[in-house]
Amino acid sequence: MRSVSSRSVFAALALAAAGPAFAASDTANLNVTITITSVCDIHTTAPLPVNFGSVSSSATNVDQQGQLTVNCTPGTAYTIGLDNGQNGTDVNSRKMANGANLVPYQLYRAAARGPGDVWGSTVGAGGNVLAGSGTGAAVNVPVYGRTPSANFPAGTYNDVVIATITY
Repeated sequence: MRSVSSRSVFAALALAAAGPAFAASDTANLNVTITITSVCDIHTTAPLPVNFGSVSSSATNVDQQGQLTVNCTPGTAYTIGLDNGQNGTDVNSRKMANGANLVPYQLYRAAARGPGDVWGSTVGAGGNVLAGSGTGAAVNVPVYGRTPSANFPAGTYNDVVIATITY
């Protein structure tokens, strides 16, 4: 029995003399990156038309509203321009057509529909585009329309205006 206990004592002394075991370590930096590009979308949701409806030929200053929906990367500055339409020579002469008959109308950036609110197609002097900044969510943008007079031959008149977002 003595030999067993001597061995146990010897093993315990050997472990104590060896001291605690330490693990080695080293470090490295791991870079993690992403490059996010700006994007704006003006066509995910179809625009709601500016529909002046059915009115009598004696109607004046007929107002209606349409809507664009834009979705831009958060913090991305953008502008929205509306062109002349198919029948206008510039943004101040937009017209809906029924054959050779033309009904003038205007599109505005603000509900007041003032002369300075005419929605233009280019940035710069007299451009009158709508400016905004992306939120990362779809944002509804109203388009205000007015036709000053319906005193034209009976019929259905239409035009197509191209909306362009620049960012």
